[in-house]
Amino acid sequence: MIVVTNIVASVIVIIVLQLIGMLIFSWMTPFKDMEELKRGNVAVGLAFGGKFMATAVILGVAAYTNTSIWHMMLWFAVGYVCLIAAYWIFELATPGLKISEHLQKGNVAIGILLCAVFLGTSFAVSSLIV
Repeated sequence: MIVVTNIVASVIVIIVLQLIGMLIFSWMTPFKDMEELKRGNVAVGLAFGGKFMATAVILGVAAYTNTSIWHMMLWFAVGYVCLIAAYWIFELATPGLKISEHLQKGNVAIGILLCAVFLGTSFAVSSLIV
């Protein structure tokens, strides 16, 4: 019974962390992600999907490598900060390119690239979680 309780608690924490992560990512963009998705903006969908998958990778590895929910949450926080840093570093590394403007205009190439930045960062950061 204790094992089932721990699994249920872990799943609830994972879902809550995933939702919080996506909410924070939504706050980082000057436009409303959900409105852009409703309009069919593929670029925003790719970038948002990349953010979702990246947080899921970090959460999955943190859950797999930690027996404590608190340690899982801590490692997720570390990984999540790295994802946010990757976004801002990418923004700084491309000074002639305003990422959010291109996403809002539907630039699919930028959406794909940003998706890859998030996924690549999550895989790299996940190798540090132990």
